[in-house]
Amino acid sequence: MATEEKVQEITKLVETLLEAEPAYFIVGVGIRPISNISVFIDGDSGVTIEKCVRINKSLYKVIVETAIFPDGEFSLVVSSPGIDEPLKLTRQYIKNIGRKLEVETTEGAEIEGKLIAADHAGIELDEEKGKGKKFETIKHFILFDQIKSAKVKVVF
Repeated sequence: MATEEKVQEITKLVETLLEAEPAYFIVGVGIRPISNISVFIDGDSGVTIEKCVRINKSLYKVIVETAIFPDGEFSLVVSSPGIDEPLKLTRQYIKNIGRKLEVETTEGAEIEGKLIAADHAGIELDEEKGKGKKFETIKHFILFDQIKSAKVKVVF
């Protein structure tokens, strides 16, 4: 079985495991050389380490049972994508409404602002510029196909 077929099969297995828990969703699956499998999941209210461990154990068992790796040699890591990873899914944008984002557009513009709204088409960001009397809020409506990268900006 080719790597892409294995990714698709593992993705289906994870989706099946998450069917009973609609608050969680799959962000991505990757397989690196030497059969290192990485599964990234997220949740509408985040995902705990305990949840990742439970999914890891269940998924490991199913991968062994289905013999996706006939020799049985693989490693599996299930985790959240992490705060430094770009947002990929509409559902991730929706869960981060109210937070600051750093967005790079396909045209090369870099915009930092508060995520106000997100839907199937794109996002709305409020960018704040200036100080005092020169302070202004600029609204940006950005379609998903215009976003090259978007990351949550951690503010302390």
